[in-house]
Amino acid sequence: MAADRSTNTTRSSQPWLHVDGTEIQEFGTMRMFPLGLSRDAREYSCQRLNQILADSQILYALYKKHHWLMRGPTFYQLHLLLDKHAGEQLEIIDTIAERVQTLGGVAVGDPRHVAEITVIPRPPNGVEEVPAMLSRLIEAHETILVACHDAAARTQEMGDDGTNDLIVSEVIGPNELQAWFLIEHLVDTPLVERPQRPSHTHN
Repeated sequence: MAADRSTNTTRSSQPWLHVDGTEIQEFGTMRMFPLGLSRDAREYSCQRLNQILADSQILYALYKKHHWLMRGPTFYQLHLLLDKHAGEQLEIIDTIAERVQTLGGVAVGDPRHVAEITVIPRPPNGVEEVPAMLSRLIEAHETILVACHDAAARTQEMGDDGTNDLIVSEVIGPNELQAWFLIEHLVDTPLVERPQRPSHTHN
């Protein structure tokens, strides 16, 4: 008669806590995926994408910070707009990270690691005036867009059409649109302009 193996197995619903693991893939290294792309092309794309990813995570954090700290007569409008943009940036971040993983790389994710990589200047810890907050966001967008235009051209040269398409359609387009919405808030025009009455001349 066969032995009952179930009697030799200890089962428990206790979760494994305080598990120490080893790093199974270092940041900056590549796994070999059969994607029809050379290792050099995939490695280059991951490097450029991780830079854009780090800067995009900082831009997201700036949007949330300024969303919380918004002041003044346009508080409600900008409070909602900045939160909307933050949500859209989260989608961009996830898309970029997934592309890095798809290529066999390691997406930068830890905020402390992101802070080491980003080139976007750190803002003051306190509250800035509204125009300064908006300008800071616009400048962050421009930093990302400059990197994206260069990365899109170079990844296309290396034959990575997937990364080129992602950068152009899912990063550049939304960032340009968000920057435009912010830029229009910095145009110095009166909130309400009184129409001029036509002058009447009597003979």
